[in-house]
Amino acid sequence: MIPGQKFLTLLRDIAADKRLAFMLLLGFSSGLPFLLVFSTQSARLREVGISRTDIGLMFYATLFYSIKFLWAPLLERFDPPVLGRILGRWRGWLLITQMGVIVGLFGLATSNPASSLGLTILWTTVTAFFAASQDVVIDGWRINVIPRDRQGIMLAVSQLGYRIGILCAGAGALYLAEYLNWAAAYVAMAALMVIGMVAALFAPDPPGGAEKAAAEKLVEVFDDAKPTEKRSPSRIPDWLIAYKEALSDLFLRRGWILVPIMLLIALYRLPDFLAGVMSNPLYIDLGFSKAEIANISKIYGFAIGLTAPFVGGFCIWRFGLMPSLFFGGIAAATSHLSMALLAAKGADSSYLALAVSVESFAGGFAGTALMAYMSSLTSSAYAASQYALLSSLYALPGKLMAGMSGKMVDLFGYPVFFSATSTIGLPVAILCLIVWRSADKKDPARSSEAGEEPSLANESGRR
Repeated sequence: MIPGQKFLTLLRDIAADKRLAFMLLLGFSSGLPFLLVFSTQSARLREVGISRTDIGLMFYATLFYSIKFLWAPLLERFDPPVLGRILGRWRGWLLITQMGVIVGLFGLATSNPASSLGLTILWTTVTAFFAASQDVVIDGWRINVIPRDRQGIMLAVSQLGYRIGILCAGAGALYLAEYLNWAAAYVAMAALMVIGMVAALFAPDPPGGAEKAAAEKLVEVFDDAKPTEKRSPSRIPDWLIAYKEALSDLFLRRGWILVPIMLLIALYRLPDFLAGVMSNPLYIDLGFSKAEIANISKIYGFAIGLTAPFVGGFCIWRFGLMPSLFFGGIAAATSHLSMALLAAKGADSSYLALAVSVESFAGGFAGTALMAYMSSLTSSAYAASQYALLSSLYALPGKLMAGMSGKMVDLFGYPVFFSATSTIGLPVAILCLIVWRSADKKDPARSSEAGEEPSLANESGRR
């Protein structure tokens, strides 16, 4: 059977899996608030006359996406009050975080950045905190609810739902703002979060046996290595133990290669974070209307980007994880040259379509590869905590530097700014090769002594 037929057989085999349907809905719930505190909001701010420098600085209000690892172990280890007893840990935290997002979006709907920017920043912060917390819970559910050899298709479905949410928050919000107003747009987006709440109520719980066994095994390792800690466990608070166990497990299984791995993750999507803040201000400054931006950047971009997660999932399955990660990193960085070309050419719809095509596909492919790679690094016992740490690591440098993106555009102009972001692809490629070579010598995700499942990278290369 040829590889393409095998892949179609795999798709048919899991098409009836209800976990994929819930992943689609939860992916939608994850993607919906993202643009509403990022690029969609930057278009709103630019339209009312907020400077590019201030728009970039306001990006710091959303740093919760980058530091969510700080409270991720608490969400994974402890039940939420009240709802935890009724619905369980995962469903309880999902509903709490989703309700928080709804409150934040309603707050943004009632605020006016032109007259009360401080209030807009406050509600942006509230929305970002609960949206980032929701992502922690969804990622933990995704990694634990389905076997690792199916994480590729799970990620593809997740990205599909995420992109539908992005479409609603991008094109949908822009259309509503164009023909109604921004308040109506944000109220409508808050109402759509009900979709995620329905999924949270009925999604199946992850199996707990494997997680408990892995956690107990790790505790045995600690107890054998440090008998003094075993004698006085009460001196360490439960919340601190949650952090210790998740981090220690990651370092014990990875060794020294974790250093270049973390550098790679930190730099991999840096160009997208830098460029993403300034894309909508560029479109506004070039003279495109909100409807034109929605039609080309959001609707057309969605259609192009829709194929990227599935192409990425197929390439991971067919060629292996590391080759796909290498290609995605280079493609995502160099795609920003198309934005530099658009900035140099001016308000030309054909160049806008070209830039959107290149960026949407390259970014979607790279995002799928990176998510699969980070998922392969986690253990089932601490999936949510470790994935939150890794995803925060990939986002934090970009978020910190993206806050100054408006200032850089003011100093050097759009063409130079977008050209400079593309050069980050060189160190990304070098780090990919280092990690790839180490993975060839010794698969760090496999631990035959611990009896763990084969890594996603290894499975994808064999099938």
